[in-house]
Amino acid sequence: MTMTKQRDTSELGYRPCVGVMLVNSAGEVFVGRRIDNKEGDFWQMPQGGIDEGEDPRDAALRELWEETGVTADKVAIIGQTAEPLRYDLPDELIGKLWGGKFRGQEQEWFLARFDGSEADIDLEAHDPPEFCEHRWVPASTVADLIVPFKKRVYRAVVAEFADLI
Repeated sequence: MTMTKQRDTSELGYRPCVGVMLVNSAGEVFVGRRIDNKEGDFWQMPQGGIDEGEDPRDAALRELWEETGVTADKVAIIGQTAEPLRYDLPDELIGKLWGGKFRGQEQEWFLARFDGSEADIDLEAHDPPEFCEHRWVPASTVADLIVPFKKRVYRAVVAEFADLI
């Protein structure tokens, strides 16, 4: 019987990050299918790291543009989570992402109302693109579409923004 040694991740922190729940006029949520996801049919909302010294709201608008092509003039920020939300990576991903420096992410989430049209979405606005396709879904289904280790965060985001969607 072989025993696998568990890595002690207690010394690792959380990567500062933002996420954007982009909703259209029908109250549907934008989700994209990641290009690099070979393990299943998982979809996620735009999200990404906060650069050193960057304001979280500015980071959210930058990430939204990088991942969707949607510019700041096509959205109105209408909400922000009261507290950052954390998730831990599964053991098999720790050490493989973000230079091995983090055990998960601490995310500040923003709710943004999309005032544009489908023509304003360009998944190839930034090189390399993160998403290969997108769709609009009911908020109640968002957590069902994400990788399992992020489901708790997505449920919390949907619950916190429910009255604003």
